[in-house]
Amino acid sequence: MKRLIFPVAILLAISGSAWAEDDGYLSMSVGLEHSSGKYGGTSTTDTTSIPVSVLYAADDWSLKLSVPYLFVTGDGSVVVSGSRGGRRGSVVTTTTTTTTRTTSSGVGDVVAFTSYSLLRSEEGDAGLDVAARIKFGTASTKFGSGENDYAVQTSGYVSFGDFTPSLMLGYEKLGSTATAPLDNAAYGSVGLDYLLSDESNMGMDYWYAQQASATGYAQRELSLYAATQIGKETYLRGFVMKGLSDGSPDTGYGVSLSTDF
Repeated sequence: MKRLIFPVAILLAISGSAWAEDDGYLSMSVGLEHSSGKYGGTSTTDTTSIPVSVLYAADDWSLKLSVPYLFVTGDGSVVVSGSRGGRRGSVVTTTTTTTTRTTSSGVGDVVAFTSYSLLRSEEGDAGLDVAARIKFGTASTKFGSGENDYAVQTSGYVSFGDFTPSLMLGYEKLGSTATAPLDNAAYGSVGLDYLLSDESNMGMDYWYAQQASATGYAQRELSLYAATQIGKETYLRGFVMKGLSDGSPDTGYGVSLSTDF
């Protein structure tokens, strides 16, 4: 518990001074995500996640805390941790040889994510953000390494009419253990968003992450998403995903509902 409280306190201290005199807003979201894949093996691992998140934003700062409840069905040869702000994290293949498929469930790792808008155009059609993320090793080792992960990243976007391309680059220091040895990894994504109306948008995103273990694989994924405002302060978002490497699920999909306060 101490290693969870201390990093959260650091994040709050860093961000608190920036928020002290600004009016901000609070957003809460809940989702349902499912993915399935063999991850380079012969047996399929199915993962269902129910992520719950709280986001507070004020002026140029934002802080997000999220935690998923996980259901994982497989033979134990794959450990899929929740990291990268709610995305699938490091996939580690183990030396397990059992062919028995079982389902494990429980709370996943808590993730804290804070970002700062470094540059922003007056019209809001271009910007550059810097961010930091901590994945706390709070979950059972069935769902993660049991160690903290630390990441920094930067992202930028420029709008051309209704189209907004974006680029994100990051580097993650992964917690490593004797039973789950992990290497640090660079990651990134390229996206293109299209504004359908004042209330709706859609887009695509390509994700890549370096191989993070000797028995793992690089991650490559292509996602399509759509989002719309369904109430005064309520938003609905859905996505489908196709894995393009053994480090990613073969397929995935999800939906989330968020509301602002």
